[in-house]
Amino acid sequence: MAQFRRARRLDPIEVSEILTIGAKAAEMKREGAPVIILGAGEPDFDTPEHIKEAAAAAMRAGETKYTALGGTLALRQAIQAKFQRDNGLDYALDEIVAGTGAKEILFDAFMASLNPGDEVIVPTPYWTSYSDIIRIAGGEPVLVPCGDDTGFRLTADRLEAAITPRTRWLLLNSPSNPAGVGYSAADYQPLLEVLLRHPDVWLMADDMYEHITYGSFEFATPAQVEPRLKDRVLTVNGVSKAYAMTGWRLGYAGGPKALIDAMKVVQSQSTSHPSSISQAAAVAALNGPQAVLAERRDSFQARRDLVVEALNAMEGITCPVPEGAFYTFANCAGLLGKRTPEGQVLETDADFCAYLLDQHHVAVVPGRAFGISPYFRISYATSEAELREALSRIGGAVAALR
Repeated sequence: MAQFRRARRLDPIEVSEILTIGAKAAEMKREGAPVIILGAGEPDFDTPEHIKEAAAAAMRAGETKYTALGGTLALRQAIQAKFQRDNGLDYALDEIVAGTGAKEILFDAFMASLNPGDEVIVPTPYWTSYSDIIRIAGGEPVLVPCGDDTGFRLTADRLEAAITPRTRWLLLNSPSNPAGVGYSAADYQPLLEVLLRHPDVWLMADDMYEHITYGSFEFATPAQVEPRLKDRVLTVNGVSKAYAMTGWRLGYAGGPKALIDAMKVVQSQSTSHPSSISQAAAVAALNGPQAVLAERRDSFQARRDLVVEALNAMEGITCPVPEGAFYTFANCAGLLGKRTPEGQVLETDADFCAYLLDQHHVAVVPGRAFGISPYFRISYATSEAELREALSRIGGAVAALR
């Protein structure tokens, strides 16, 4: 048999550790183990009924054909209205594009703008796909550590130090995956002042968790905070998290026309456009009643408080309070060096997460998957009953260490 020759561009890239852990946990569950999976970044809520009905109506009306490149007029108008309503941003229709999930939007933007060796600044911890998408597009991710000492936020001095003549983009995510940290307008301003001094550096703002924020935190997006940068900001969002539409695969962005046009060139040779049915559903999501967002946000906040309180009560674990998204990112440094009842010494956060899964049937993700250790991420986008049971198991696992 002929031997497969893998492309060299994939040499530094493997399947996400999140997916690997999830697959192992799912296999254990199929084999009868009572595994609780707290790894997936997916709301446990169902897509609201009016959105599903809009999709069904579109199918009944025969809206099952190819659509315009980058999205239907109705969808782009809904996105335009959303940007105006929620963010005070005015994008022309030709400055808006929709894709098959926000991941495709990121991919298209980097493919459209990066030459080999161009650099993209990514604060760590970061969503695992960022660095690999950048590498596939020929760029180099510049990972800037932002741990407990900065509250997991990028600071102006670290941004300034990371910029080189090869820097093309800064990529920011707020509220963030995995830490749930949000950048307020005041947090953004010093960073944007740095970018104003570097006119060749563009900014990609991943706002996917915009509608999942807690307490007094007020969401802001960079192009809104600093209008002078709007002509080099790509504002990325989608319907996956807020509207529980992960499987519908619908993301979108607003940005300068030249960039959007280049992204459409890439998209024209890949997906052309998102599913016509998903587009109809997204129109209903963006234009329809928004009360569901607050209802689900309140539920997520109650779960957040449950998880944070339980983790901080465990010896050796410290967990800050997230301002948004549906993840906790806890420090487990106090557990390293300890020994499990089976005699294994926990040397890394990955060892601790493997111990939780193998011995206590709880799947969480180590910090190393997000570029920083020793931490672990819990997704609390699951039922309160499952969370309570999982936290009980984690507490038992921690108490059993010596």
